[in-house]
Amino acid sequence: MTRGDGTTEEAVPILRVADAAASARWYARLGFAVAWEHRFEPGLPAFVEVHRGRVRLFLSEHAGDARPDTLLYLRLNGIDAVAAEFGVPVGEEPWGRELALRDPDGNRIRVGEPVGPPPTPDP
Repeated sequence: MTRGDGTTEEAVPILRVADAAASARWYARLGFAVAWEHRFEPGLPAFVEVHRGRVRLFLSEHAGDARPDTLLYLRLNGIDAVAAEFGVPVGEEPWGRELALRDPDGNRIRVGEPVGPPPTPDP
């Protein structure tokens, strides 16, 4: 959503990772690219943003950020290509097609592709 002053409001999930570079490579298999990386100084934990179009995720090596075994739901187009990349089946659900993955840190990633037009949110 864009506010009246032109800034964008959004929620960006933070996932706890042990190795941000390795995790960024794994998320690249889902079509994500690294936007930026920050460390307060060399040798300290990394905080990385990856994005796929307008979908953004933060990958954090900081011990206090997020929890292990998080569940993240991603609505993405091209679920068959994702399934082929990871060698997993696509399930057919009443609300759309889905597959389930785990990233290198054990975070659960559910990828869904809706069938039909998306629902219109209530005002």
